[in-house]
Amino acid sequence: MKSMVKLSVIASVTALLSACSPQPENAEQSVENQVDTPIEASTTVSESERLADFFASTFEQDLRESPMSQSYLGIKWDYDKWDDISNAKTDARMQTLRERLAMAQGFDASRLNANEQLSLRIFIMSIERQLANDAFRLHTYIMQQMRGYHTMVPSFLINIHRVNDISDAEAYISRLEGVKPMFDQVIQQLRLREEAGIFPPYWSYDQMIQSAFNVVQGNPFIESADDSTIWADFQQKVTALEISNAEKAGLLARGQEALISSVQPAYAALIEELRKQQTLTPQGDGVWRLPEGDKWYQNRLEWFTTTDLNAEQIHQLGLENVERIHNAMRNIMAQVNFEGTLQEFFEFMRNDDQFYYPDTDEGREQYMRDAKAYIDTMRDKIPDYFGLIPQADMIIKRVEPFRERSAGKAFYQSPAHDGSRPGIYYANLFNMRDMPTYQMEALAYHEGIPGHHMQRAITQELEGIPDFQKYVSFTAYTEGWGLYTEELGKDMGFYADPYSDFGRLAMELWRACRLVVDTGIHAKQWSREQAIEYLIENTPNPQNDAVKAIERYIAMPGQATAYMIGKLKIIALREKAMAELGDKFDWRGFHDEILKDGPVPLSILEEKLNRWIASQK
Repeated sequence: MKSMVKLSVIASVTALLSACSPQPENAEQSVENQVDTPIEASTTVSESERLADFFASTFEQDLRESPMSQSYLGIKWDYDKWDDISNAKTDARMQTLRERLAMAQGFDASRLNANEQLSLRIFIMSIERQLANDAFRLHTYIMQQMRGYHTMVPSFLINIHRVNDISDAEAYISRLEGVKPMFDQVIQQLRLREEAGIFPPYWSYDQMIQSAFNVVQGNPFIESADDSTIWADFQQKVTALEISNAEKAGLLARGQEALISSVQPAYAALIEELRKQQTLTPQGDGVWRLPEGDKWYQNRLEWFTTTDLNAEQIHQLGLENVERIHNAMRNIMAQVNFEGTLQEFFEFMRNDDQFYYPDTDEGREQYMRDAKAYIDTMRDKIPDYFGLIPQADMIIKRVEPFRERSAGKAFYQSPAHDGSRPGIYYANLFNMRDMPTYQMEALAYHEGIPGHHMQRAITQELEGIPDFQKYVSFTAYTEGWGLYTEELGKDMGFYADPYSDFGRLAMELWRACRLVVDTGIHAKQWSREQAIEYLIENTPNPQNDAVKAIERYIAMPGQATAYMIGKLKIIALREKAMAELGDKFDWRGFHDEILKDGPVPLSILEEKLNRWIASQK
């Protein structure tokens, strides 16, 4: 297996702490002011090696602390365990981060090359962001209808926990046995939030309870014609092993017992706690209804956009872009000879059967085939626009039945670093009227190629950057890239059908509207119903799409603003590059510069591309 981390670390974290230099005055000096500094070769190697060892050891330490992160990366150190989510564990984590920050600030940036300086800046910024978040530790919903431990358990076991031998099956059983103690921690976290007055909205509890209930339906929880999702998965994985029938029978018996003795009571206790808390949640939808909700919302906006924009600025930016995209849509109306208002065109796109597959198994199979065809056609043109191309494969998969009712319409899961699991573009086909054909092309580009799969798989495969840098979170970069690639598809010659091009605009419009409704809900005290009505009036998406979207933005405050803000920054930088470079502009070079260092804040992305433009001149 390809190694993820340096398993033999030259210096321990403690040794690094004692060896770090005092913080130099120029520690925050920009990269462009550092690259020409003359440095003794031996000095550079010394500081560079210490920094590399520091990054490697801290990354491995973090992996050792998270069995689930290990599994996502294909590592089986603690394959039988779940993560510890107790407050004591989080307290220890924050203390570790404070110590690391002091250590990182002790490196002499003038003795590092440009790439190392960039890595150090990202490392420091990432820690500072996490420490700022900790002031609102309890504000983050430990569970909400879109995401929580109730759906994480089956999703993780089915999609992440591979069973290649008996020990893997035994680890699966141990994880089943560990669901009850893990859910005890979840319930404790719910109660801490109850004491702090932090609750998701009333209506979200119904969805959480239903999703949790769905997991423990079927055999062996209740006598049924169907097996439960987890039990079906475990049986399939054990049956596929090349071991004796007696060994299979023993594993299956133990798995069944773990489901009944641990998983079932864990879900029962969680459902009971959720029902109790539903009676306590304050009225309203946005975070304004929570203690210090305004401060938390600004924290969320800064976290997700990597800017200092406030709610009012983001709201106005949304209104401006909604108007811009509406005007572009009117041009599409003229192309297809539609006579009527834009809102009437929206109604036509919502209701005409030509834009929807049948709500049948055959219709869903056709959707999957056509989505794959878009991806396959796009693959052929990628080398003309990218020098960096991922080796990892990508597949398209339906969202599983146990979570499709509450899950988003599409999302992406990164491949395993060791190649044992491909990247996955998930399409939610629960209601085929939520998945119009005219949006399929843009959706495939965003979630698949050249969107999230290109960005995330390339990042995982990068050589010459520390591992932490591949997995750091900067949502405006990641989701801004996904939205940018929807428009890139048009630049590459796709969207030949004007209705498909309308779909591209519709998806961009959706992200512009997010700026309006997210800030409306959380800063302007819009109700859930008011926000839903705004989407229905201003987009062609069906009502159910609008309902699920608004419920998502309520559950994940600020996250939805990252897409448009990130995309607008990338487009502005590309326009600048094209204007300054003219015929010298190179698509491959521009895109590779964005992707070659992994996720970065938008301010650093701008620095990088300004240097690239200067180098091309």
